[in-house]
Amino acid sequence: MKPQASPSSSRSGEAAAVAREVIELLEVLWERGRDAVPVAPVSASQLRVLYSLEREEGINLRTLGEILGSSPPSASRLCDRLEALGFVARTPSPVSRRELMLHLTTRGEAYLRELRARREEVLRSVIERMSRTSQSELRSGLAAFRGAVEQNSLVRGAGQADRTA
Repeated sequence: MKPQASPSSSRSGEAAAVAREVIELLEVLWERGRDAVPVAPVSASQLRVLYSLEREEGINLRTLGEILGSSPPSASRLCDRLEALGFVARTPSPVSRRELMLHLTTRGEAYLRELRARREEVLRSVIERMSRTSQSELRSGLAAFRGAVEQNSLVRGAGQADRTA
């Protein structure tokens, strides 16, 4: 006999299925926004590096690897390409002469601004088709979702990596 799912569990499952569908649609919309940016698009992994460096300015490769869940050599290869594009700079650490710190360049910051503007434009064109009530409900629901994500220890740890290693 199969165990009965609680009403709360059932609602959570339904919400998760809808969220998954929305995320898949967002991935398609994200690509449209990314393709519209005038600079050569970066890979999803490279974009994660840019976002990480934006949040955690001046981290080293080991810390970046921890944030990304990859090894320092893999993180280094991602940074090599981003450095070649002029999006990332490596500078000597004031603490250790053997260590390099990673920074977004002005060009990298501009790329993220442009990318976000294009993506927001795509999202806005969709959201404008919704009623005011639906837009308000979407805002409330997304705010609640964001709050739940920020309380999740798996996500919270991604931005809290050790910066001194």
